[in-house]
Amino acid sequence: MNKYATVSILGVSALALAACGSDEAASTESAANPITAEEVTAAQQAWGEGIVAIGQVFTEEGDFSARASEHITTHYAYGEDATILFKPTLAAEDQFRETTEEALSYFVGTEGTEDGGFAIAPYTAVRWENNGTVISDSGDMAVAMGNYFFTGTDGNETKVEYSFAYEKDENGDLKIVLHHSSLPFSAS
Repeated sequence: MNKYATVSILGVSALALAACGSDEAASTESAANPITAEEVTAAQQAWGEGIVAIGQVFTEEGDFSARASEHITTHYAYGEDATILFKPTLAAEDQFRETTEEALSYFVGTEGTEDGGFAIAPYTAVRWENNGTVISDSGDMAVAMGNYFFTGTDGNETKVEYSFAYEKDENGDLKIVLHHSSLPFSAS
């Protein structure tokens, strides 16, 4: 990894730490049970499987909205005391999703908005290529950055750039506190 990527990752980590804050219980938990790179990899894999599952439930005409709500609850740290920094890939008008309801709209769509339902595309796989993962010295936050690839039903992959930051909740589960993704720059 070059020095600029390292600085960028560390900058994102510092911003995420400042924006999301930390509480004493979470800090004590992380000191006893610091985040590991393997946990980040497992969280990424589970997030991707969740996106595929939402699309599958949609295709089978099931309650895809409930499945997406479960996905958000499982993977994101939305709650009364949490500030989540979520900038989805396909969002221009409502760029940032501060609430569970806004995140749900992005995943499953809402009529009359720009949200077409990213997760109901559907996708058959999500593959991750991490550029790097940085775990804070205290072990209470991890930031990963790289590319993830969404495979459509036609077999074609869409490459998306991402930065995710994770903290552990009171149960020791990783939760996303920062999610920023974008399509790669194109000079054409």
